[in-house]
Amino acid sequence: MPTPRVSNVVLLTVDSLRADAISPYDAQRHTPELASLADRGTVFERAFATGNWTPFSFPSMLASRPVFADSGAIGVDAAPTLAETLSAAGISTGGFNAANGFLTAHWGYDEGFDSFEPFVASVGSGLYSRYLATHPTVEAWIQLLGSPFRRLAAWRDGDTGQQFLDTSRMLDVEAAATDFIETADEPFFLWVHYMDAHTPYVPAPRYIREVSAGRLGTHRMLRAHTRTGLGREVGDRTLQDLRMLYQAAVRQVDASIGRLLGTLESADHADDTAVVVAGDHGEEFQDHGHLAHYPKLYDELIRVPLLVDVPGADSRRVERQVGLDVIPPTVADLLDVDPADEWCGESVAPAVRTGNEPADEPVVSVTVRGETVTSQPIPRSLDDGELLVSVRDRDWTYVHYVDDGHHELYDRREDPNEQTDLAANPTPEADRVAARFAPIAREHARLLARQDGTAEPAGVDDDLDARLEALGYK
Repeated sequence: MPTPRVSNVVLLTVDSLRADAISPYDAQRHTPELASLADRGTVFERAFATGNWTPFSFPSMLASRPVFADSGAIGVDAAPTLAETLSAAGISTGGFNAANGFLTAHWGYDEGFDSFEPFVASVGSGLYSRYLATHPTVEAWIQLLGSPFRRLAAWRDGDTGQQFLDTSRMLDVEAAATDFIETADEPFFLWVHYMDAHTPYVPAPRYIREVSAGRLGTHRMLRAHTRTGLGREVGDRTLQDLRMLYQAAVRQVDASIGRLLGTLESADHADDTAVVVAGDHGEEFQDHGHLAHYPKLYDELIRVPLLVDVPGADSRRVERQVGLDVIPPTVADLLDVDPADEWCGESVAPAVRTGNEPADEPVVSVTVRGETVTSQPIPRSLDDGELLVSVRDRDWTYVHYVDDGHHELYDRREDPNEQTDLAANPTPEADRVAARFAPIAREHARLLARQDGTAEPAGVDDDLDARLEALGYK
């Protein structure tokens, strides 16, 4: 039986969301809304981001293009975006980003949206205002300590499901998305980007309770953020606290997603609206010696969730690997719109609707590393550091260091955490894999190097610069 016609698509992206942070990929996790969506939709078991940072991943997610491929710089100014392609076909478009400064009009992400709001508000010119803008953890604690009644209410069991402070702008984004759903003319495309799982993790206490056996007090939350913010050594207890805060923040997003899905239902859009959920990159908890998402290409940063729920389609899990550049052509396919000629990804709508596996093509990801791993601005052009290129299939990870030509190789079947580099002592099978992946990595590096110029776009304004610094992107 053919699946019902899809009139609308909602794309929900979550910053810093690693695959094993949600229950469709790890049964020990507590994300009931995403679990329910996965139970009725399609789970892509091996979805890989094309970069370890938002500006390296989103060109593929919203324009199906590799970062640096068109201009040598980040952004989507030089590529036809998903929103532009859909808008040209007469589809209403709305995009709401929870104050990630890399997803703004400055880098072309507003193009094609009828309604677009990045929530990068003015931070004011005063020293105090700019300090709070660039230190969101401090801002969160000022809100918390200055609002004892809200704090007390948040610790009680309530029925609103909403956090008691909103440094992530989740409530603003949710309200804007809700209004769009309730007022948009069909057909429509809605994109929502959440920031709660990005550092610093400051979830509402009710979600901490949901993901932990006991209560993680506010003093321990503050202590964990203070130690990491000051560069202190992170012991087992602090690392455990950070992981718990992260999982609670993920559950907070999960609850918000549930409310938006409820809005689709109440607005009579649920039966003809497809929902896509993806992480833009993962998050490291000392898996390879660091926190957050420094310039590396291991699975904790590159393997992300990708869930697609199409009304009427059977529930299934897809084993074959896909990159996030499949999102634009898939959304266009679901809405019966021709993809842009420049897009690199192929639609996985057939896998969702009929179970046809995607093509068995390796996924390429990149990062740019400055002089050190842990202390550098986010690179905005190829000139800002050494290019690293990874190639992945179902079982293997190959990482090519372009400047000096050496590589790493990991067999994820035997070594899922990518701790044993087989490049030094390869097996015959490892040699064959390296020989197959090396030309792919080199050709991708050549593709990026061939572009005309690597100039960074014009300097950002003070407010955007402050928000980027707030994310740790100096």
